[in-house]
Amino acid sequence: MSAAAIQAIAFDLDGTLVDSAAGVALALNAALMNAGLSSFDTATVRGWIGDGPDALIQRALRASALDEVNPATLSWRLRRDFDEVTLQDPAAQGAPYPGTAELLRSLSAAYPLVVVTNKPTPLARAVLEAAGLLPYFSAVHGADTPAQRKPSPLLIEQAAQRLGLPTAELLMVGDGPADLRAARAAGCRAAWVSWGYGEPPAVPAGDLWRLDAPRDLIARLQPDTAPIP
Repeated sequence: MSAAAIQAIAFDLDGTLVDSAAGVALALNAALMNAGLSSFDTATVRGWIGDGPDALIQRALRASALDEVNPATLSWRLRRDFDEVTLQDPAAQGAPYPGTAELLRSLSAAYPLVVVTNKPTPLARAVLEAAGLLPYFSAVHGADTPAQRKPSPLLIEQAAQRLGLPTAELLMVGDGPADLRAARAAGCRAAWVSWGYGEPPAVPAGDLWRLDAPRDLIARLQPDTAPIP
């Protein structure tokens, strides 16, 4: 992958920019308890993160053997409460990973930055603002409909279109298989972060960057971007 050809960078949110597992578990468990259901520990919820709150809720219901019990009504109620808890205290959703704010500050001087996430846009914007990261991004593209969810390439394509770029000039940075599959489907370049919630790619592509710390992205992009001080 040629760093010189990259004109903009898209970031996943949960597990890439913000360590939100405990916060997502908090919102999910509050919704479950409001419905009289059992809660789950953070480690379990962490393994369910990546495909948006609707998929998260379905996994919780499946683990509770309730996914076939009036699923539409129950799922709607849980999603309503999940969103409400998240928006009431978005700061409780988690903090940026160490070095993330410094990375974004450095990159934003050289590249347009966007967020491409399976979290719905209102929730994503609230979490980013509470974490102090929202000012670094020109746009937040959340999965507000099922069709937009990664691994669909739709959000990446929309982000590139809004930036006036071909998808081949966009770098997608994420921690999960949905990020990498969406990038591949969009013809977009990709970087996988090892500090997030996803497992390492089974067969890493030759042009896939592995990042073990946020500052590794700066090293990959040099000499196009000044190093983090």
